[in-house]
Amino acid sequence: MQELMTEADPLTFYGATLRSRLLLGTARYPSPAILADAIRASGCEIVTVSLRREAGGSRAGESFWGLIRDLGARVLPNTAGCRTAKEAIATAQMAREVFETDWIKLEVIGEEDTLQPDVFGLVEAAKALVADGFKVFPYTTDDLVVAEKLLDAGCKVLMPWAAPIGSGRGVNNTFALRALRAHFPETPLVVDAGLGAPSHAVTVMEMGYDAVLLNTAVSRAGDPVAMARAFGLAAEAGRLAFRAKPMTPRDMAEPSTPVIGRPFEDML
Repeated sequence: MQELMTEADPLTFYGATLRSRLLLGTARYPSPAILADAIRASGCEIVTVSLRREAGGSRAGESFWGLIRDLGARVLPNTAGCRTAKEAIATAQMAREVFETDWIKLEVIGEEDTLQPDVFGLVEAAKALVADGFKVFPYTTDDLVVAEKLLDAGCKVLMPWAAPIGSGRGVNNTFALRALRAHFPETPLVVDAGLGAPSHAVTVMEMGYDAVLLNTAVSRAGDPVAMARAFGLAAEAGRLAFRAKPMTPRDMAEPSTPVIGRPFEDML
């Protein structure tokens, strides 16, 4: 099924064609072995990795990077924890050296309780990183104006949130996500953050989003491996449903079996 979907409905990020529409984070898993099994079960081809500067050159860090490489997944480093554009730019530059990739998931956090992106710092950092040759995946809000400015800065992918990071709330603002999809039909859009259940992934994929990115919903599940597989299947099911053009909701009932006359009418 995935091979057929790839041929007819390819997902492309910065020239790279992918089969899976699920991206996974790699933080807070019970063990490296469970992380590896979850990635395999999900079928995902891109994993996000935070640059832990305090452990960047340690033996533990090298072991972790080796595990990710052995899985054959593409690494998408992120600037998690950065609070300013300057800090995010410096972290991205270090990540490029460590992981040998010009892909970067750009995060600039502006508010502590919700971990909402600082959209002003985000746009500033995106402009600088694109000029420096990075292929930027910005973690942003669902604001149309911010999205336009990020595209103007040179971003070719947008990653709006559904709800605050780690909240598991699902889609907080359906109207805003639908509006983003409608306004930018040719731009790859990835819902990033806030998804807590596979049904949430199906919901946004049925809206026409290109992929979903999540971490906590899998890493903190009772069975991370089974949950990873569930999300992988949900992303595929949602995309297939979107392409199949779901029926339009109706206010009144419509019989699924046409009624031609009434059986036993003469007996009444």
